[in-house]
This record gives sequence, structure tokens and C-alpha cells, in this order.
Amino acid sequence: MTQTFRARAALLDMDGTLVDSTAVVERLWLAWAEPHGLDPAFVLSVVHGRQGHQSMAIMLPDRPHEQNLAENREMLVRESGDVSGVVEVPGAAAFLAALAPFPHAIVTSADDRLMRVRMDAAALAVPAGPVTAEHVSASKPDPEGFLLGATRLGVDPADCVVFEDSGAGIQAARAAGMRVIGVGAGAAAHAPDAVVADLTHVTVTADGDAFVLTLG
Repeated sequence: MTQTFRARAALLDMDGTLVDSTAVVERLWLAWAEPHGLDPAFVLSVVHGRQGHQSMAIMLPDRPHEQNLAENREMLVRESGDVSGVVEVPGAAAFLAALAPFPHAIVTSADDRLMRVRMDAAALAVPAGPVTAEHVSASKPDPEGFLLGATRLGVDPADCVVFEDSGAGIQAARAAGMRVIGVGAGAAAHAPDAVVADLTHVTVTADGDAFVLTLG
């Protein structure tokens, strides 16, 4: 069934939405978790979509926040140095090209360096004005990043459509008062407004001072 969404801006998660980095994310986080004796299934249910220090706080709630921040900095360095298996989500390059005439931005839990490393590994151009970990005080599922993205683009949250794959990201988009399109089969479990298998199923057409996203 074809679905359409009219919007004035698009806010795009990176990992799992534009870039398939699942292999490296899971490889590095499972290696981090092993000395702590954490259940791998629990680890993988937590780490997607959040900033690393928040994931650590959930998995090891009794640890000092300063230790989580320090280990998160180390994790970001390791992630930035490992792009093995990082590829474009199908359709991402064409989707970004189609959005070029319209307001859009990346909103990611990665820091700026990691975002650029992974986008480059996937051969994707970075849209102007990304919102990265450095720009917010709270990680997804907090809506701060999406609200900042809308403010920077000069668009009301209700006129934005978010593309997300993770539960934390979909929750953040909803808390920001935005419609959200889930990307990938796993997104459906988090009740987005619609789901696409990948970005080859999205077309963008101009509509006055806005654009229409057609899913199908």
C-alpha cells in the first residue's frame, strides 16, 4: 500500500538509516561487554541509537558517570578507526540527492568525527548542518537533537518527518512532536508512522513550499 507524507523538512538518523554499520557496532560493543559478563542479547538491545555513555549507564548502572564518559571517548576512537563492513543503506545516495533542494539534516548520536568517517566509508555526502553528539546535552530517546535540527532548519517540528531505525530514535522523534518513518524490518516493533525496508522505497517530489514523500 502506498503512503504519502507532506513535509517541509526531513531529519535523518545515520546508523541503520543512511549507513549500515551494524557489523562494526555489534562487533565492538560485544567485545567491550565481554569482560563485564553481560548477556550479548541484552547488549544488542541497548546500544543501537544511543550515545555510548548512556548505553554504558543502562548496562552498568552502578558505575560512575565519569568512567562511562571516559570509556565512551575510547569507544568513539575505536569506532572511527574501524569501518570494516560499513556500507550505504540501499537507496541512501539517491534519497539524499532527491532531498538536496529541501531542508534536511542528519541527527545522530555519533560524534562529528565518527559521523563523517562512516558517511565517507559509505560514499555518502554529508548534508550541511548535522546535529551530532557534541551539540546536545541529552542522547536519544531525548528529543533534544531533533528539536535542535528543526530549529536550525527554521521549520516547525510538526512539519518535519524523521527517518529512524532504532527504538531510541523513534521514541525521540515522537517526543519531539514529529512524524517518523522507520527504516528496516526492526523499526516496525517501535510503532513508527510507517516503515520501509530501505530507502529505495522512498521518492521525493516538490509540492509548493514543501515536498511529498511517497513510500511504496
